[in-house]
Amino acid sequence: MPTPHYIARLGGVVSLGAAALLISGCATQGAGHSSAGPLTDGPSQASTGESAVSSAPLLPPMLFPGEAGRFEAWRCTPAKQNLVTAFGDEALRLWSLHGAWRLPQAVVASGARYQDGELSFWNRGDKAQVETPRGQLQCQAGQQRAARTRDDHPGVMFVAHGNEPGWTVELEAHAPTLTLSTDYGETTETLPYMMSVMDNAAGRVVLENADAARFFRVRIESGACFDDMSGNPHPARVTLSIDGDQYSGCGEGIAP
Repeated sequence: MPTPHYIARLGGVVSLGAAALLISGCATQGAGHSSAGPLTDGPSQASTGESAVSSAPLLPPMLFPGEAGRFEAWRCTPAKQNLVTAFGDEALRLWSLHGAWRLPQAVVASGARYQDGELSFWNRGDKAQVETPRGQLQCQAGQQRAARTRDDHPGVMFVAHGNEPGWTVELEAHAPTLTLSTDYGETTETLPYMMSVMDNAAGRVVLENADAARFFRVRIESGACFDDMSGNPHPARVTLSIDGDQYSGCGEGIAP
């Protein structure tokens, strides 16, 4: 059960459409940015001593849990929209179906509150309230899970997976290569990639094959994602296109 925290004012999330406007309406302002300064969750190219060409690209901060050690899912009404959170010592990371935000901790007389502009999140125990200019969401805590670590995935900066048929993608931390496993692990290969799209503010990345002999595309977008078998929460939605087929799943960045 999450430790008590207080919610600040969010943006606007009331019905699924309104929620999109409510939470997505603040995306350009809050996604990956805050008055607390830039985030540096992913591996630094400069620290590797390699050129930008041979180094793995930096990924948007909102694909990572930050200093948080776990992800929490929230079931919210009346929008019937599910949220994902990761509580840090001084900030809350929040993901909806339509975007992601980093809310710095606000000074209050008691408890804890997280707020960025007109968007805020407050909770006590397993209940939370999100406030936006368009209305409120009342949320109930759902599943939790521990964030992945480099100890569990050495040399990896991002992991994605999907089901039926089972597949995984792991991005290496220091080189623009990925390991692709398909057909429930029956086929595994390591492939070079290039970044065709990078939108840090929106938390969106598109990777494509660097070798024209075989086309693939991995599209990564920050936003609440739930495993369609376990229900576990994740901070990114991932689409894999390869050999004319398309697969959907969830993913997360792994901090150094």
